[in-house]
Amino acid sequence: MKKKKVNLRDLKPDSKAQHTHDDGHNHGNGSAFKTYVPAIISFTMLIVGIAVDYFDAISQFEGWVRVVWYTLAYIPVGFPVIKEGWKSLIKGDVFTEFFLMSIATIGAFIIGEYPEGVAVMLFYAVGELFQNAAVNRAKGNIKALLDVRPKEANVFRDGDYKSASPEDVNIGEKIQIRVGEKIPLDGILLSEKASLNTAALTGESKPDSIQKEAKVYAGSINLENVIEVEVTNKFEDSSIARILDLVQNATARKSKTELFIRQFARIYTPIVVLLAIGVTFIPYFFVDDYVFRDWLYRALIFLVISCPCALVISIPLGYFGGLGAASKNGILFKGASFLDAMTKINTLVMDKTGTVTKGVFKIKDIKAIDWDESEFMKYLMAMEEQSTHPIAKAIMEYKENGEDFEAQEVSEIAGKGLKGIVNGKTVLVGNKALMTTNNIDVPSETESIVESIVLVAIDNQFAGYVVIADELKEDAKQTITELQKVGINKIMMLSGDKDSITQQVAKELNIKEAKGGLLPEDKLNEVDTLKQNPENKIAFIGDGINDAPVLAASDVGIAMGGLGSDVAIETADVIIQTDQPSKVVRAIKISRSTRKIVWQNIILAFGVKVIVLILGAGGLATMWEAVFADVGVALLAILNAVRLQRMSWD
Repeated sequence: MKKKKVNLRDLKPDSKAQHTHDDGHNHGNGSAFKTYVPAIISFTMLIVGIAVDYFDAISQFEGWVRVVWYTLAYIPVGFPVIKEGWKSLIKGDVFTEFFLMSIATIGAFIIGEYPEGVAVMLFYAVGELFQNAAVNRAKGNIKALLDVRPKEANVFRDGDYKSASPEDVNIGEKIQIRVGEKIPLDGILLSEKASLNTAALTGESKPDSIQKEAKVYAGSINLENVIEVEVTNKFEDSSIARILDLVQNATARKSKTELFIRQFARIYTPIVVLLAIGVTFIPYFFVDDYVFRDWLYRALIFLVISCPCALVISIPLGYFGGLGAASKNGILFKGASFLDAMTKINTLVMDKTGTVTKGVFKIKDIKAIDWDESEFMKYLMAMEEQSTHPIAKAIMEYKENGEDFEAQEVSEIAGKGLKGIVNGKTVLVGNKALMTTNNIDVPSETESIVESIVLVAIDNQFAGYVVIADELKEDAKQTITELQKVGINKIMMLSGDKDSITQQVAKELNIKEAKGGLLPEDKLNEVDTLKQNPENKIAFIGDGINDAPVLAASDVGIAMGGLGSDVAIETADVIIQTDQPSKVVRAIKISRSTRKIVWQNIILAFGVKVIVLILGAGGLATMWEAVFADVGVALLAILNAVRLQRMSWD
């Protein structure tokens, strides 16, 4: 299915979200008050009319005066529905809710039941307003979460930087971003280096340091120095626009339940219309005291009840509520179909680096031999200060008091480490090969360490070592425990990292199956093997880039913090924006809550409709019961769906 291009000018935070039925009926234009004005006018006139009727307060309120009064009360809420029903009729779509409501209410007027005709249409209109408000609320949650659109761009034109709307900047133009500003468009860095906060895109809180000619993405925040960027994508094609497009079109992928209900409604509605015709005329041949007006009234009740609003509105709204609740929790589903798919998952396969670990080196252990730890680290930090290696950066984060040491005559020994002079002492920093080359004995205990290790020698004597490891995310252990609690029986870790490290991380997390040293195609083969058992419903969690083949092959592909990547957006079915693995558990819980509410709505709608249809056919239900069976049930179902916005899944 080709996605519709979103006009970003129409998606400003203060603009009204619009909800559109498949048949073209939409709401949402103008202020909230203006939206409710027609219903308020009709309600006021209806109440006044009923009061005058009941108390017989005005003797002239009869005949054509009464007809005109109720007609004027009907028009504000009835005309838009009749108009949409006529449009649908012209297109060949006869049995729409608009057509049914129009025939039923006009019929009520024909047989003189003016207050009931107005009331039916009024309650229907109010139901539509409630539905629209619920949809707007869900969309509002999504927009608030994704409100990372830059408002302006400083573009270089006519020899100077000028402010312009990002939508008006062309590919190849140069833009300037000051400290603290959001990058307005995707591009290539022209400055020597930049430090960017990409949390809005990737969920990664750690600043991203990039060099000249690296890609930068719209929505990232410039943290240091003024930078210049050459634009490579129009604003509507930028990473931010793609994310917005993804969210705005999430409901395009209907769930199987939703599709079934829509198809069923199109079959069952004309059947009920034929039954209503039968209710009007067939009794003529079997009832002695047949009165056309009475049986037409029963048929009109039938028509009101048969309107599929409660089903075709509340069920999609249930899924929309689930999508909105997930977005509010930092989880983006690409469609309602994946909410359904997530409820069936029983096998979870996960990557290691960047999924359950932070993907950032940290000091795990320091072992100083015959040296004070603080002084030992001063020697090491003096050497590593000369390096830009990620391990050196991790070591430089060590906090120590006192005066810093300074390294001199530092030289890099390719593939082994560094050699230099600190405080008049010769210092070696590197791997075992460096120590062996310089005839320095290394303790055997270092052989059993699977993580990255930095060995240090001072004046030809082994002085100690520092263990550097990728740190587990804070919620990683809790995630595995919670996954088991929600019924995910099989959990497996597949990683491209060394098998020894993979096994150690898996042991820490209590994951029984783990394999390391795998290429992307190896991961794909492992998942394909699992899929050979049809009972396995598999979700894969990865970074959305190297793991793209596996994400695509799984029943549900989940990308961790991959919103800055085209691959993640195109491949993953679910995106965890906050980069927390525990959100996967929450995604499962939200999916299950959504499905539960959808089925509650189906049972409620069918149950009440069947009861009132039987009562209506027997002449035991009035138009008021019919209104409840249709609009009332729809409102109850909508309120039930809105509960998703208030639920907590902690």
